[in-house]
Amino acid sequence: MDYSNFLLMRGELSLIVVIVLLFFYDTFGSKKSQKLFSVTACVLLAAQTIFNIIPSVPDSSFAGMYQISPIISIVKTILNIGTLLVFIQSVAWTKLEHVVVRRGEFYILTLMTLLGMYLMISSGNFLLFFVGLETASLPIATLVAMEKFRHDSYEAAAKYVFIAVFSSALMLLGLSYVYGVTGTLYFEDIAARIGDTPLAMVGLVFFLAGMGFKISLVPFHLWTADVYEGAPTQVTSYLSVISKGAAVFALALVLFKVFPAVESVWQPILYGLIIATITIGNLFAIRQKNLKRFLAFSSISQAGYIMLGIIAGSAAGMGSLVYYVLVYIFSNLAAFGVISAIENKTDRVSMDDYNGLYRTNPKLSLAMMLAMFSLAGIPPFAGFFSKFFIFAAAAEQGFYILVLIALINTIISLYYYLLVVKAMFIHQDDCVIPSFQSSGALRLSISVCVLGIVLLGIISVIYTQIYQVSFGVFGL
Repeated sequence: MDYSNFLLMRGELSLIVVIVLLFFYDTFGSKKSQKLFSVTACVLLAAQTIFNIIPSVPDSSFAGMYQISPIISIVKTILNIGTLLVFIQSVAWTKLEHVVVRRGEFYILTLMTLLGMYLMISSGNFLLFFVGLETASLPIATLVAMEKFRHDSYEAAAKYVFIAVFSSALMLLGLSYVYGVTGTLYFEDIAARIGDTPLAMVGLVFFLAGMGFKISLVPFHLWTADVYEGAPTQVTSYLSVISKGAAVFALALVLFKVFPAVESVWQPILYGLIIATITIGNLFAIRQKNLKRFLAFSSISQAGYIMLGIIAGSAAGMGSLVYYVLVYIFSNLAAFGVISAIENKTDRVSMDDYNGLYRTNPKLSLAMMLAMFSLAGIPPFAGFFSKFFIFAAAAEQGFYILVLIALINTIISLYYYLLVVKAMFIHQDDCVIPSFQSSGALRLSISVCVLGIVLLGIISVIYTQIYQVSFGVFGL
């Protein structure tokens, strides 16, 4: 065996090292040293992120099964940044009495899912793609059930397992049809051999359906709100941004690398999915009072916006997709950080509980307001620019009606995002949440997210760099 093939897997190997170190620390570390476990996990992941921050040159190994490129390296770095922010937000939560005994499992399993996402987006073969997908999916069921003493938590885990198994089986059935038609699992070979045959199209549809479950596209979204509500808030925030961002990018990889010859088939399918996802996500978000369910339907609609970058099918579309995921990570994690801070102190997650919050906790209210403004796409925050770029990429390819529908839905989304702001700053309540100070780690995470919301729209070099490395990707 040629072990030089592993040299390209710098990100995966360094992440495995972090996982192994944390495993031995959790297993053999003294009870006194365990108090620093969360800090150690954050430091190791930060070091691994810095070690891999320089984008790799395009290359492949294992006969093309594993592939790397600058845009893939950037996506991995973005996923790392989001995971690191989730880890920092989780420090106070993992110190709670009912969680501390499972603290090691939380960090190690989360990193295992990240490793699966690495493999998924670097795959050049459906075998490695599916291994990465399952490695990313299965540990999440355990994470959702972390607070197993709560009925909602293990109910959510059961729902997630059933949906994950069903979607994986559906996708695997579709891939078997593609293999039956082409006789290969390599992306490049499939792209050269696949034709507009009924069996291949059934395989494509089944694959899209399986990925639709992972991304929470309508009509494959019904699990999302229940799982987001039942899971611990830290796991919900990870699911809503990191898992979704990796799945969307992986879908873009497969569609552009494997199915470019049948673009006329999958583009109309995505067209309908995008309209349904944005519209239904927005309409159902208006009805929600539980903030975790609220952000669940918000994330469904955001998935529809992200998909505009795929349907654009251009370098601008790919660049705007990656930039949108980056902005979405900061915006959504800022909101979940505030929810986590309040939930840790009061165990309250209803929108009505936030009435008059500005009077007692002005800093948290300001952070939540900026997060809502960015998610809604209100200028001059980063969310406005991410929506602008992704709308422009779709319009550039002639999808004017689709962009118009997305714009109308953006106006609708302003209403329900501003409901949260209205509750905090305008509504008054005698049972307002008392003033409190959240943990230093949580304050750091929220501050970084707010800084990202403000600066990502101003520092244009970030989008420019992503846009430049998008050229030449997938033959665009």
